[in-house]
Amino acid sequence: MLSGKVYSAVDAELLQGLMATRVKIHEYNLLAPTETQRMKEILHEVLGHVADDDIIVNQPFHCDYGRQISVGRHFFANFNFTVLDEACVTIGDDCFIGPNVSIYTACHSTDPVERNSRQEWALPVSIGDNVWIGGSVTILPGVTIGDNVSIGAGSVVVKDIPSNSVAVGNPCRVVKRLKG
Repeated sequence: MLSGKVYSAVDAELLQGLMATRVKIHEYNLLAPTETQRMKEILHEVLGHVADDDIIVNQPFHCDYGRQISVGRHFFANFNFTVLDEACVTIGDDCFIGPNVSIYTACHSTDPVERNSRQEWALPVSIGDNVWIGGSVTILPGVTIGDNVSIGAGSVVVKDIPSNSVAVGNPCRVVKRLKG
């Protein structure tokens, strides 16, 4: 799955991993908002890498495996952050994620017969340092977002976004270059 090759989405070992993560995320989402220490503990247990304790992920939060997600220092994600981490999702330092943001790594065939076979593949997503992702943004598999980038609310990011830029739209495109 992590190699980018086709795999069975209904593999017993993968389904077991999904269920274990869902149990932890369910616990996370049921915590009182004041239970910040337990929230951080669960995030450290579920996520593959958390750079420091300066992490806030507002509830609800959803992910598939968790262990393929890496977040840098000073990370904030608002309500309804969803990460389908069948491949690695790397998020740099000082990143802020708006509400209702989704990051997808899983890919499915457009051919219905192939899709119904439950075969899929996954491509990683990488987000640099000092990135702001506005509300209701969707980031598709295989995308790299550079450093010092702002992605406008409602954007659908289908291709790489270079460092030092502001990008918006569907499909998301650079509308402003910043001095780097």
